[in-house]
Amino acid sequence: MPCVGAVVLDDQGRLLVVRRRYPPAQDLWSLPGGRVEPGESLAAAVKREVFEETGLVVAVGAAVGAVEIPAGDDVVYDVTDFAASVVGDPAALRAGDDATDVTWVSREELGSLGCSPGLSETLASWDVWSGALRADS
Repeated sequence: MPCVGAVVLDDQGRLLVVRRRYPPAQDLWSLPGGRVEPGESLAAAVKREVFEETGLVVAVGAAVGAVEIPAGDDVVYDVTDFAASVVGDPAALRAGDDATDVTWVSREELGSLGCSPGLSETLASWDVWSGALRADS
């Protein structure tokens, strides 16, 4: 099942994360994202999912990586994660849609949260904390 995620860093190098309302990874922290709707481009899906889950408007950059997430019952989410940058009002941040909470975290703070399996390691392997990952660069 095609899905997308957004790697959004703010000007302080903090990562945007949401607490998932539904499986997979229910009640765990993860990147904002979700399923691609029929006929929707990946970039459009990223923009829509980030807005629905966080209230933020983003510009979408290049793909930074992909993961497969088994969800049981022979369902596998094929997730492509994209760099994204907030272009709208950052004060619009609020949990919505299938997120129960939303926040900005540092690399250290992310490590202390209950995250979706493999999130911290995957982000580190993609070098997202280098500061070079921005949709507008």
